[in-house]
Amino acid sequence: MSDSKLLMQEGHSRREFLKRTVGVLWCGASSSGASAQVQERDFREASGRNGLVVSVSAPATQVGIEILRAGGNAVDAAVAVAFALAVTYPPAGNIGGGGFMNVFVPPVLRARFPKLSQPAIVVDYREVAPLKAHREMFQRGDSPHQHKAVGVPGTVAGLALAHAMLGKLPWRRVVEPAIALARDGFAVDAPLASSLQNILNQSKAFPELQRVFAPPDGQRWKAGAVLRQADLAWTLKQIADGGAEAFYHGPIAEKIIAEMQRGGGWIHRDDLKAYRPKLRSAIFFRFGQYEIYSNPPASSGGITLSLILRQVAEFPYRQWGRWDLRTLHVLIEAMRRAYVERARWLGDPDFVPIPDHLLDPEFARRLAKSIRLDRATPSRELAPDIVLTPEGTETTHFSVLDADGIAVANTYTLEHSYGSRIVVRGAGFLLNNEMTDFNWFPERTTAGGLIGTPPNQIAPGKRMLSSMTPTIAVRDSRPVLITGSPGGRTIINTVAQIILNRLAFELPPRSSVDLPRLHHQWFPDEVRYEPADPWGADLLQGLRRLGHKVLAADRQGEAHSIFYDDERATYHAVADGRVSGSAGSA
Repeated sequence: MSDSKLLMQEGHSRREFLKRTVGVLWCGASSSGASAQVQERDFREASGRNGLVVSVSAPATQVGIEILRAGGNAVDAAVAVAFALAVTYPPAGNIGGGGFMNVFVPPVLRARFPKLSQPAIVVDYREVAPLKAHREMFQRGDSPHQHKAVGVPGTVAGLALAHAMLGKLPWRRVVEPAIALARDGFAVDAPLASSLQNILNQSKAFPELQRVFAPPDGQRWKAGAVLRQADLAWTLKQIADGGAEAFYHGPIAEKIIAEMQRGGGWIHRDDLKAYRPKLRSAIFFRFGQYEIYSNPPASSGGITLSLILRQVAEFPYRQWGRWDLRTLHVLIEAMRRAYVERARWLGDPDFVPIPDHLLDPEFARRLAKSIRLDRATPSRELAPDIVLTPEGTETTHFSVLDADGIAVANTYTLEHSYGSRIVVRGAGFLLNNEMTDFNWFPERTTAGGLIGTPPNQIAPGKRMLSSMTPTIAVRDSRPVLITGSPGGRTIINTVAQIILNRLAFELPPRSSVDLPRLHHQWFPDEVRYEPADPWGADLLQGLRRLGHKVLAADRQGEAHSIFYDDERATYHAVADGRVSGSAGSA
């Protein structure tokens, strides 16, 4: 189920969603509209020069701030936030999933990190397919919520690698706050209470999930109720004491294997022992006066983002304006073309070659020349080499900056909300269902959006293609934007629009995050948009006259971002209010 459908089922009306999108306080009552705005701003925004953290969860954000105040750097804080989110945001925070951490270190600090040979490095801790996996292991009708859908988790190994390479504080110090949150509990907010109740209602067939996330009163989850997770506290204590070894070789590994055996899963001891995170060079490209560092394959994020922005840059979009019909049309057409190349070429670089031309500015220029201003290009016309077969996301992002200018953009996931819904018995954590991110049905690409192209077909030990796009923009050796988002294939387009809003149109940080977003992913051949101002009948009719199929959507992404404010020479963290979020300063 999509995040937007979950949100709507959790009791939030479309009107409430639209209010949150434009920045109105979403929870609690207040005596006046003015006081509501102050409360929202205090909770959702923070400014400062000594370090900032912004995430979906207030307790996790506070953990990151405390680590910065204790002398940790941005990587220490990011690792601590990631472990804390595994406790406080179970829909996506995890130790049973995987993701990517993008780290930028200013030039004056690189001598401190002899292993760092470039401005930005990405720790790829994406899950991998089990060693017995094969390209036709799934059949039509298979559930995404089963043991066979679980990929080998990467989060713990990835966080350990990032910390060992770039952290300052002891490992135990950055894990301990998550242990305390799991052991002692924390008060859930309204969105999380609704989410927990919703997943319990949907998941009667998962008894361990029902046990671990049962409401304390035995009735229903409500805002302010305390979630305690004793088994997860035990697991985190093992990780604090034994590092990644405890997860992949020690007592936690034994519980994972036992869970796989109970449910007929495909992960064995050899899979856990063989897992390794990867250090990869960030995708680098220039956009105007900015250097952009983003996610490399096995994520499609950085390359697809570069193709979108470089195509848009070929047009006088600044003269047209952010909400001019021509700007929106060109942006949609650029998305359409970039996602074709995503389907055609991108996958795990250890298994498939990634063509160099995808990052060649001339290639993006050629794509842009095929965009007509007088009509939309039907998606079928763009890829005659990809045969179409007739038709018969939960992730979370957080951003961290320390006083020295080290920036971290981290996106990680369980894939669906609450992943596979399988909680490891006795260990208290959810397992991913990341195998659903492979192309399940080889050679079956449909106009409805199913992709079956070869680069992302299943193979043993292979990383499944991702759209995660943790991104850092730099100018004059200073990070000026740290961003990313959840949202499956919408992620890349969300990040592209945050960059355009802030770096191209120079909009304020809050507006850059709050403005409604749109999405086109090649197939299905349709534009989905968040229905809020400044969308209006004239713009929608104009797009339709050009040949676009335009449909209203519920919400797109959740981009918790950090911005540099030139005028005040300070940084500003903004939590995206589409679901929940918290910003704090050290």
